Amino acid sequence: MSELTIVQAVNRGLTEAMRQDPDVLILGEDVGINGGVFRATEGLFKEFGADRVVDTPLSETGILGAAIGMALYGLKPIAEIQFLDFIYPAFDQIVSELAKFRYRSGGQYPCHVVVRAPYGGGIKGGLYHSQSTEAYFAHTAGLKVAIPSTPADAKGLLLTAIHDEDPVIFLEPKRIYRSVTGEVPDGDHRVPFGSARLVREGSNVTLVAYGAMVPAVTEAAETLANEGISAEVLDLRTLVPLDEAAVVRSVEKTGRAVLVHEAARFCGFGGELAAILAEKAFFSLKAPIARVTGYDTPFPYALEHVYLPNPEKIAHAARSTVRGG
Repeated sequence: MSELTIVQAVNRGLTEAMRQDPDVLILGEDVGINGGVFRATEGLFKEFGADRVVDTPLSETGILGAAIGMALYGLKPIAEIQFLDFIYPAFDQIVSELAKFRYRSGGQYPCHVVVRAPYGGGIKGGLYHSQSTEAYFAHTAGLKVAIPSTPADAKGLLLTAIHDEDPVIFLEPKRIYRSVTGEVPDGDHRVPFGSARLVREGSNVTLVAYGAMVPAVTEAAETLANEGISAEVLDLRTLVPLDEAAVVRSVEKTGRAVLVHEAARFCGFGGELAAILAEKAFFSLKAPIARVTGYDTPFPYALEHVYLPNPEKIAHAARSTVRGG
């Protein structure tokens, strides 16, 4: 076991995967000599060289196009996009090509690529460095979407992604890159996709979150416990595949649900969760499903703290759900 931050765990996962498999390589802007804008790839260029840690031009389309070509020839490319906000020039490559190759070829060409990207707010990045648009990719058949919230899951989910046959969008919560630490198993530690993590058991209300919102939800649960409200906390870990059974089972037990994400509310992933609960846990619900989310506006700079869900907003929603007002 090693005590690591999330960004260190990502680096450790990349290093171990590249040592184990010569077909694994990384490409992206500044991933080589500089070690990436957040230093997630620090040291890899020195160990593996320019052939496997490739500094690319400033072209997201080029990065994804090259990665797709490499994957079709059997390599296992990991494409880093500096910020999720920069991914859109490559959106067509991802949703029209990467996500479709396995289906259109009858399984002959899996075209496996891991697309890593830091996402979300909390670092005063303004509207072009703070977006949370995971729902775009969760909506695209053929893609898997993983979002860790702990160092152990950052390494474990990343290694699973690298060895998966499907393309994976791997979103890293940059807000907690260095503020969250934890023990990370050494060696080939993998966390299975589609398996939510029960962070905290409770009986009165279920709080569902992922990524950077998990620490905020956990803090809210601790506040609620001091008020006599027992909140269960569920970390989804992967949006696709989704551990639907764990969400339904928890809400059937508590009878109430608060769904939390920092993405905009309208058509956010919380809407899908609410629909699943309405379809499969309706008769267990003791109160309307609540959502605590970002706003349906561009991400602000000066008012970032107002836009983002926080423990106070989450606790208020849970309180209202439990007490009916």
